[in-house]
Amino acid sequence: MPTTVGDIEVFMGPQAFGGADDLLPPILEFIGRAKKRQNLMIAVQEIDHPDIARAIIDARLRGGTIDLVLEQSYLLGAKRPAATDDSFAPGGKHEINRTLFNAILRSTTDVKVDFNPDIFHQKFMVLGNRVLTGSTNFTTTGVTKNLNHVVVINDAEVANAFKKEFREIREGRFGKFSVAHGPAPKEATVSGVRVKTLFAPDHGPEMEIMKQILKAQSRVDFACFTFSRSSGIDDALIAAHRNGIAIRGVLDRRQANQKWAAKLPLEEAGIKVTIAGGTGGLGKVHHKLMTIDDQITIFGSFNYTGPANKSNDENIVIVGDLEETGADAKARQETIALASRAEIDRIISDFGS
Repeated sequence: MPTTVGDIEVFMGPQAFGGADDLLPPILEFIGRAKKRQNLMIAVQEIDHPDIARAIIDARLRGGTIDLVLEQSYLLGAKRPAATDDSFAPGGKHEINRTLFNAILRSTTDVKVDFNPDIFHQKFMVLGNRVLTGSTNFTTTGVTKNLNHVVVINDAEVANAFKKEFREIREGRFGKFSVAHGPAPKEATVSGVRVKTLFAPDHGPEMEIMKQILKAQSRVDFACFTFSRSSGIDDALIAAHRNGIAIRGVLDRRQANQKWAAKLPLEEAGIKVTIAGGTGGLGKVHHKLMTIDDQITIFGSFNYTGPANKSNDENIVIVGDLEETGADAKARQETIALASRAEIDRIISDFGS
């Protein structure tokens, strides 16, 4: 069952690898809400799960207005065919992406393929006042093998922030081509809990994460797919550790052992870093998840890298406030943070090495 605090729902999965939740149902349920003349906005890196594609097509056939933006890389062939090859022949690693893409087009869904030379890395949907986001790609591995989270928030202020971002994406103003540099979205209070949304590169999510780390009074826990030395987040964690804050994290096995990864400097500073994933059928540790003092939780698509902050298109959602003094609000945000830290604990215990 998801962790639910009023109009905030948090899903941790997949269940096949011990997670609390299946990640596919909330995605399908969200798309399934789209009715005639309702506008469903979808901004995702890729779609290769047939059930998700079918849900989008069904929403369009019900009369919904579906606007979809995808990363182009997963629709291209690995190489150009030779002059003697049959250019129309199917095949290749991402053929399922192309097949589903064509089916979605045939439903007259309005599809745009990004033109950002870097990564269009968003994973969000907006329908009315509801937003779905998190770390989960709309892929078979994303919902069945990789460790991920999905967050659903029902709030007009939060939805308006994502709608504005989606409109900018559709205009080509995103990633390194973002020229708006408009003000950050307004903070919202959802079911008594502060929710702050930021988009990269306009609003500097990396700086916001660093700021929250440096406010910590007791502990910071994180699980992140890609954590590189090009990010300043490792420096903030090291500074917090030197100030007596307990820091603990888990990274994906393959990413953590790259020469550019932040694992080594963190460990040299005395921070405990666990690696997991890629063994026993388990896919990636694909979370981009952090908890601070068991009060704040940071969700979203944002990996801890320089490109994520400067040139990819990303989001973070910060739930909670370290300066909150109200007992009820603190209890609500603590419920979300403790459930998120429990996921980090579980990954370290069950899969860590």
